[in-house]
Amino acid sequence: MLQFSLWKRALIILVSLAAMIFAAPNLFYDRVEQHNDAVARIAAGQDTPELQAQRSLWPDWLPSDIVNLGLDLRGGAHLLAEVHVSDVYADRIDALWPEVRDLLRNERATVGGVRRMPSDDPGVLRVAIGNADALQHALQVVQTLAQPVTTLTGIGQHDLDIHLDNGQIVITLSEAERLATDDRTMRQSLEIIRRRVDEVGTREPTILREGSDRILIEVPGLGSAEELKALIGTTARLTFHPVVRTTSNPNEAPGPRQFIAPSETDPTQLYVLETTPVVTGEQLTDAQPTFDQNGRPAVSFRFNPAGARAFGLYTADHIGSPFAIVLDDKVISAPVIQSAIPGGSGIITGRFTVEESTNLAVLLRAGALPAQMTFLEERTIGPELGQDSIDAGKIAAVVASVAVLGYMALSYGFFGWIANVALVFNIAMVFAILSLIGGTLTLPGIAGIVLTIGMAVDANVLIFERIREELRTARGPARAIELGYERAMSAILDANITTFITAAILFALGSGPVRGFAITLGLGIVTSVFSAIYITRLIIVWWFERRRPKTLNL
Repeated sequence: MLQFSLWKRALIILVSLAAMIFAAPNLFYDRVEQHNDAVARIAAGQDTPELQAQRSLWPDWLPSDIVNLGLDLRGGAHLLAEVHVSDVYADRIDALWPEVRDLLRNERATVGGVRRMPSDDPGVLRVAIGNADALQHALQVVQTLAQPVTTLTGIGQHDLDIHLDNGQIVITLSEAERLATDDRTMRQSLEIIRRRVDEVGTREPTILREGSDRILIEVPGLGSAEELKALIGTTARLTFHPVVRTTSNPNEAPGPRQFIAPSETDPTQLYVLETTPVVTGEQLTDAQPTFDQNGRPAVSFRFNPAGARAFGLYTADHIGSPFAIVLDDKVISAPVIQSAIPGGSGIITGRFTVEESTNLAVLLRAGALPAQMTFLEERTIGPELGQDSIDAGKIAAVVASVAVLGYMALSYGFFGWIANVALVFNIAMVFAILSLIGGTLTLPGIAGIVLTIGMAVDANVLIFERIREELRTARGPARAIELGYERAMSAILDANITTFITAAILFALGSGPVRGFAITLGLGIVTSVFSAIYITRLIIVWWFERRRPKTLNL
């Protein structure tokens, strides 16, 4: 046991030194954070003397990864949103009407005229035909639109429920398709919210699905819940419509397949637009903030091949005609087409500020939310409350450390101080790993670290007590130390493996704060075993090789 090979000694020393080096930036948190923010902004092209001064607060050649602070430690915004998944049903049904109409028009000789009937439920499509005797034939024609549900729970079922009711063809989404649509809507909403929040540059947001139709959003470091709502609550539905005419009369009735949209900059300026868009925001592949030829903030965009083709053909056929760019049912720009735009790219101009053009580009890149959301709960946690939590956590950690260090020193003397040195390296390894993996530290996470401090010396206690027992059998110090480590190993592994399994279960089944606790607890278990088995042993070996004691005062 006392014969440590050179490569093992070197590896233990390297791991211990690396832990101290990578954990060190957390001791200078504010300076390193300002340095990291300045580096990111400079890399994005915002190079100013102030940013260079912030960058110089921490050397570039030193590690600069730090532990992210959670909402309860840093302050920020908290929202609980309910997604109106039923809105998607109405959109799906509305999108079916042109297909149903075209199918039945091809059978006009048999079914007669086709018209859409009013329905109290927006998720129900009712269709009437002129020849009542051909209802069964029309039903069979429309039923060809039904497709198999592509989810595992919907095997053998179709996406549409099509039947006759009071002489009309009634079309609704089947129950299996509604469940599949709900799941897709929630997944899409989660992804879009995540992309919108991430692109603004916030740190470690928490975006989780709760229940069947709710989403929890927590963003540390954000100024207020209103700011977060403004970012994620915008649907950003971008469409490009032909302009029929302009008007200033809000009571003017639009023609068939037309609608009226106000100007974003001048609400008195109204545009009569064709309902069917030429291209939509769903065909966008990129959007970036930029400046127009006059140096004013704008947003450049680019379409996918299908959108580029439609955009190019339309602009080629309508040179000299106005073309409305509509965002959330408001015309933000209505330029006149000067020439064909075959490349599928263009620019949105308006009375934007730099911040507005940046946020609009983020929203367009992220896409449109598939359904509206209602915010059921909103909170803004101030930095002062977060600082109080950090201070309380520091006090708890200091008290736990002092108690543990004092107990080990009084109980085991010199060997207890060796365990205390290993404990310092143990905590450093926890923070180093959290920093490297980009982990988020929450108040429950601090509780996990405090618990780690208390548990970290358990392995050393087992080892030292085994060494004491071996010394009572009149064995020499070297043999007693060797047997102490060997015979305590099984108990150490059993105790820590079972605790680690518990931490893994908490991480797998828990969410939010529970996961934060599980991560720090699991990391603390691994680093505690390493420090007890290897770091303390190496220090004892060094001491024994230099002193060669005849007895041990343990």
